[in-house]
Amino acid sequence: MRFEDMAAVVTGGGNGIGRACCVRFASEGAAVVVADRDVTGADATVAQIVAAGGRAVACSLDATSRIDNDAMAQLCVDTYGRLDHVVTAAGVSHAKYTGDAEEEAKRLIERVGYREQPHLEVLDYDVDEFRTVVDINLIGSFLAAQACAARMVEGIEAGKQSGGSIVTIASIAAKHPDAGPLAYVCSKSAVWMMTKKLARMLAKAGIRVNAIGPGFIDTNMTQVIEMFPPEILEPFMAQIPMGRKGQPEDIAAAAAFLCSNDASYMTGEILHPDGGYFTE
Repeated sequence: MRFEDMAAVVTGGGNGIGRACCVRFASEGAAVVVADRDVTGADATVAQIVAAGGRAVACSLDATSRIDNDAMAQLCVDTYGRLDHVVTAAGVSHAKYTGDAEEEAKRLIERVGYREQPHLEVLDYDVDEFRTVVDINLIGSFLAAQACAARMVEGIEAGKQSGGSIVTIASIAAKHPDAGPLAYVCSKSAVWMMTKKLARMLAKAGIRVNAIGPGFIDTNMTQVIEMFPPEILEPFMAQIPMGRKGQPEDIAAAAAFLCSNDASYMTGEILHPDGGYFTE
């Protein structure tokens, strides 16, 4: 119960890593705001938490909207009286990502030609699609951190809490250029640099900022990997020393650690739960 009497906000809480973080924080005593553009998914996460005896409320969120992010942070304070932790799990792998397996399969087939001639993808890249990925993954993470940090500072100055913690969900792609599409790796490497900068800027206010760079986790976003033909899938999986994809709960455990007092002297750091895919 490391988060008893605390409140947490999780963006992208309607599925995958975000949902696992919501459930984990609630299981350790936190009251949770589950924010997602998929309100049905967010409601399902809330129902799961409440059924287990926890506290949670759903919130509709367009990650790129300053208004939505501000409303999300304020909902947490209005509902629970405080805001202690935020995990920015909302993100997309490409501009048209919906999480639908059939759509991802079609996209995979359409892009077969780029596999042998990747330079063509660079020449064909739609800058508006690039901008969409950056807006959601990078700007969205910043807006969530900014809105929640404002409430954390208010709570600290009012003596309601001793500090706050922000955890961004970057990716192994923040450091490995082959771990995702072009716009995705660019956006996630920027999330990691933003995390380091925010950590230095918010430290004196009593707020810690860290990142998680997941490897290939079993979520809607990575289901396309299972669609690879054997001649591609087998060497791909061979890059992971542990030989398997991770689970969303693996990332939730890392997020809970970073927000807990067990990590009270950590800020500006990134953890890589990735089965050994990337080692420094």
